[in-house]
Amino acid sequence: MRLIIRDAKSIDIQQIAAIERLSFDQPWSVESFVHELSLPFSRTIVGLSNDGPRAEIIGYLCRWLVADECHILSVAVAPQFRRTGIGEILMGEAIAEAAVKGVAIITLEVRRSNLAARNLYRKLNFAERRIRKNYYGPGEDAIIMERRLKRREH
Repeated sequence: MRLIIRDAKSIDIQQIAAIERLSFDQPWSVESFVHELSLPFSRTIVGLSNDGPRAEIIGYLCRWLVADECHILSVAVAPQFRRTGIGEILMGEAIAEAAVKGVAIITLEVRRSNLAARNLYRKLNFAERRIRKNYYGPGEDAIIMERRLKRREH
């Protein structure tokens, strides 16, 4: 399978929201994704499978870029495509963009119970820094992870 990465468009929102609903207990609404597309500091990218006659969105990543910080808000892959490297490719795109734009730090929150995601982020050189108690509801803490990037010399 060949993966195509591009910026999300408004026509993609329904497919993104469908992946979101399959991925999270408290999914973002369609309106939330529409709002993200309108923010100048927000960017959502999608991964499209190029198999078959019609490419479909099989993963997405939404991030904010504010000053010299990048914050990953959400990343998800359709269940049938998980553990195939798509999440890592989407994260790699965000990391590469952050490096080019001179970002000092990339942060994200991840459920303490989401061991697969935590392992992926560790593989991508993110470190677990802090806990947000009950961030995802009673008994479901978030781990704040971060990756510091080297500042480019001018």
